[in-house]
Amino acid sequence: MDNHEICYMSLVEMAEAVRTRKLSPVEIMEALLSRIERLNPKINAYCTLVAESARQQARVAEAKVMKGEIDGPLHGVPVSIKDLIFTRGIRTTGGSRIYQNFIPEQDAVVVERLKAAGAIIIGKTNTSEFGWTAITDNRLFGATRNPWNTGFNAGGSSGGAAASVAASMGSLAIGSDAGGSIRVPSSFCGVFGFKPSFGRVPLNPGFPEWGTLAHIGPITRTVRDAALAMEVIAGRDDRDRFTLPDTGLRYLPSLGDNLKGLRIAWSKDLGYATLAPLVLQITEAAVKVFTTLGATVEAASPNVGSPERPYTLFVGLWLGTVLQDKMAEWREQIDPGLVRFLERNKERLAYEFVQAYIGLAEYWAGMQPFFERYDLLLTPTVAIPPIEIGQVGPREIEGVKVTPLGWMPFTYPFNITGQPAASVPCGWTDAGLPVGLQIVGRRFDDVTVLRAAAAFEQALPWADKRPSLD
Repeated sequence: MDNHEICYMSLVEMAEAVRTRKLSPVEIMEALLSRIERLNPKINAYCTLVAESARQQARVAEAKVMKGEIDGPLHGVPVSIKDLIFTRGIRTTGGSRIYQNFIPEQDAVVVERLKAAGAIIIGKTNTSEFGWTAITDNRLFGATRNPWNTGFNAGGSSGGAAASVAASMGSLAIGSDAGGSIRVPSSFCGVFGFKPSFGRVPLNPGFPEWGTLAHIGPITRTVRDAALAMEVIAGRDDRDRFTLPDTGLRYLPSLGDNLKGLRIAWSKDLGYATLAPLVLQITEAAVKVFTTLGATVEAASPNVGSPERPYTLFVGLWLGTVLQDKMAEWREQIDPGLVRFLERNKERLAYEFVQAYIGLAEYWAGMQPFFERYDLLLTPTVAIPPIEIGQVGPREIEGVKVTPLGWMPFTYPFNITGQPAASVPCGWTDAGLPVGLQIVGRRFDDVTVLRAAAAFEQALPWADKRPSLD
């Protein structure tokens, strides 16, 4: 098997090839490292690569296979970690000059679990500074480019993760999501991104995250790959007091189930959003597939309005508090947009934070009855196609003025509610840029989201569609 074929393999296929000795961990590692060396200068998906360490671990993994020893379901398979997530002994910057030379002394729980399953960490993927914006660009490493057209951004803040998977520079990338940071870049890059239920995957230890908004999850080319990853990374750990109890849940076995009996709502705008006509056209066509899969689909929107104000206030106060002691020394080195955002909120009072928190709780109270009627909600993932390099989110869509989060109105609401949500590729523009469809599930019902995504993938496959990089 040549290097191209190896790099295009799914996570499930790679793990099986190692387990059955069809491929060695060394062969897989060399193929991926060669591809990264060739393509990463064009894409800038990886900001830190640990090639020699990865090669050494691959040799150890190969020796174990030859002895009949398998550490776990990901034995010998390379994976990448977003640069916001702690990795012991590997530089972790958070996309900030403040932490340019920071090397954690411990792994985040998700990294521990990947290693225990036999995975090999190949490097760190680029992010916006502290993940504060849904465009991956920072003053330390620069912008991550979209593999489908390098004149466009990969989205963010897990843009390096999504771009690495889209460019076949890895079959599993671990990202984080506090407002759309897994789903937005997955939509922009034409890959599958899954934000599990809040508490399903432990967050700690790491940089102070965005409170109850933060989630960790997989970005992959296929739904089965994400399900396999979830079987490794999900589960209780008391270092994160919000993690959910273990239930013995398995993800892969559920993917073959059909969608008969499911009630699905389709909302093109959540009752308040403005979106590009092309995005609406592509996503509306994709929604019809769910009817052919046996589900009942109805046009319906939750009547709760936009939660942008309490969300933005909560984030601004949270980040401002976390970074308060850094501002005097590092102000000139921090992303200017982030500085402006923090300074707009620095004079706010404690009761305003409580008001924001109450606003988030009220949003869930309004949303919850909707999910008593429907098993799933479908929306566009992002209101617009990918953004050109150097741009930020537009303040106008089709001549209509929008708020700062108006171009990504569909993702952050479900960080507030903590519900599981995924982005599936559902079409491409005439310019060859991907568009994503978001699937949102009931609270804690991660399995149904993955099941629906897998059924959609089977009906409208996307994994064989690849950017022209070779």
